[in-house]
Amino acid sequence: MTNEELGRLYPVTLSTYSPEWPKAYEKEKSVLTRILGPAIALRIEHIGSTAVYGLSAKPTIDILVEIPASPAIHKEIKNKMTASGYIYMKEQKKHLMFVKGYTPEGLAPESFHVHMGPKEQRWLWDRVCFRDYLRRNPDIAREYERLKKRLSLKYTNDRESYTEEKGKFIKRITELSRNESPTR
Repeated sequence: MTNEELGRLYPVTLSTYSPEWPKAYEKEKSVLTRILGPAIALRIEHIGSTAVYGLSAKPTIDILVEIPASPAIHKEIKNKMTASGYIYMKEQKKHLMFVKGYTPEGLAPESFHVHMGPKEQRWLWDRVCFRDYLRRNPDIAREYERLKKRLSLKYTNDRESYTEEKGKFIKRITELSRNESPTR
């Protein structure tokens, strides 16, 4: 599919915060732990806007999984995840990514983005810093929400541009978070 076709099938739509999102994360965390085992899934975090209480978000649960720093296990991870119904996103070159809940008719009632990488991939694990900063600073979370609402109207059928446009804000807040806790 082209990016335009994907944009029409999976538009950028924001939902008001749902208390079901943390529950869906916990359920999916259990599934991932069972699939990968504790030797591969070293740590699992709920990231993204669905992980911030009260924040509007695309209703897709973002999950970050710490895996060992050995690329030798990537094939095993891909095999286990795809055998369990996840779609491997080959387009991601810097880390492993899988999605679930993407159907030919659009998003399923529950959908997931599962990002995986070792803790040494600081840029990936900065997503936890960003989440934590929003949780500690509700005014900044609301500023982010306003930005996302504006961008979702502008880029309803262009997920890439929507994500790219949020980048400056995310980078700025991540830097603030790092300055507060440089050891993260």
